[in-house]
Amino acid sequence: MSDTKQRLLDGTLAALREHGVTGVSARTIGAAAAVNQALVFYHFGSVDELLGAACEQATRQRVDAFAERFAAVGTLRELLQVGRDLHAEELERGNVSVLAQMLAAAQTGDRLAGPTAAALRMWTDEIATVLHRLMAGSPVAEVADIPGLARAVAAAFIGIELYEGVDRAGAHHALEALDQLAVLVEVVDELGPIARRALRSRIKKARA
Repeated sequence: MSDTKQRLLDGTLAALREHGVTGVSARTIGAAAAVNQALVFYHFGSVDELLGAACEQATRQRVDAFAERFAAVGTLRELLQVGRDLHAEELERGNVSVLAQMLAAAQTGDRLAGPTAAALRMWTDEIATVLHRLMAGSPVAEVADIPGLARAVAAAFIGIELYEGVDRAGAHHALEALDQLAVLVEVVDELGPIARRALRSRIKKARA
């Protein structure tokens, strides 16, 4: 990738943080990137295309940065701790505000909905991989929709990130509740073989 294109991608995120999505334009991006604003259209076609590309690249970089942490997760509580650490870093970097702006814009702009959804899928795919590994052989896995659960976990953290801006204590309580659910799953997994067979039987009956 050329240096100019990368400067435009970085400048787009900087403009988002400073001006919000309603204030992002070729002019504000060009100013943040220290390049001629006409290069936005030359390299990306439109401001929306550039916004989508910047969102996807930044998300890929953050997912890659946490890949080893995800791979080392051994319990659901450890997964939630990675989520907490990720949230703290994203907040410090200003990426929570970027996510909020992209989600807001995607509600009314079809051209931003696709790239924003693609960026979110990078996180849900990573979470789903961890959940499949952690829950292999668990009675819970027999009734859990792992891809759906991964989306629920990702959505919960997105909601908590946005919620924290208006109710920090409430966001903390929400994280504590997720920890309690993780403990419950771990307790189920630690049941003896007889109890696990009984639980499986009850689960199958409930699904019938």
